[in-house]
Amino acid sequence: MALRSAGSGKVSRDPVHHPLFARCYARASVAAETRMGMAGVRERLLAGLSGRVIEIGAGNGLNFAHYPGAVCEVVAIEPERRLRQLAVEAALRSEVPVDVAPGAAEALPVKSEAFDAAVFSLVLCSVRDVSRALGEVRRVLRPGGVVRFFEHGVGGGPAMRFTQRALDRTLWPPLAGGCHLARDPVAALRASGFELGPYRRMLMPEQGPTLPTSFCVLGTAWRPPLSGD
Repeated sequence: MALRSAGSGKVSRDPVHHPLFARCYARASVAAETRMGMAGVRERLLAGLSGRVIEIGAGNGLNFAHYPGAVCEVVAIEPERRLRQLAVEAALRSEVPVDVAPGAAEALPVKSEAFDAAVFSLVLCSVRDVSRALGEVRRVLRPGGVVRFFEHGVGGGPAMRFTQRALDRTLWPPLAGGCHLARDPVAALRASGFELGPYRRMLMPEQGPTLPTSFCVLGTAWRPPLSGD
């Protein structure tokens, strides 16, 4: 299906600029589709969605191939220029209409209550202000709108959590495009006023060594209806 519109990347200043990390991430994420089973995770993440969807931090667009046909439009926000260019290419191959646009999670360039669903996929680890980003998602979702999330974060025993916090304070964010290892996405969603639905904690990869990045969660949340706002 032809792309309806796509961000060209011709903006004066990108919200995020990590060109070396973007290239490394693009290669690693493609390999992870089969080697780590990420393609199956994406299928579960997006199954059953319908209507208008906003995807926050779309990266190189690997989710696009997994959106079900009931989705009438995806607006994909990606702040990093290199990844956004790859997302535009992926959007051209998508079977659902995808518009790729620049923008930051903390200031989404879309109207309020315009979407039926929002998708986060390995992005809350790297946004500058998690609370503000989730507040923006509440703003752009219609009352009762759904959030689908797959994120990594804090996990393991005391030694692993200490390691995650130590890496967050030192080497990891500058090396990994602003990523943080010790954030808690479930707690952040709850603190931002979302109603938590079912979620599953899992290790990625499921087989092999457990790394500071291995502790993931896949789940659903909702913006409360107006009576609960």
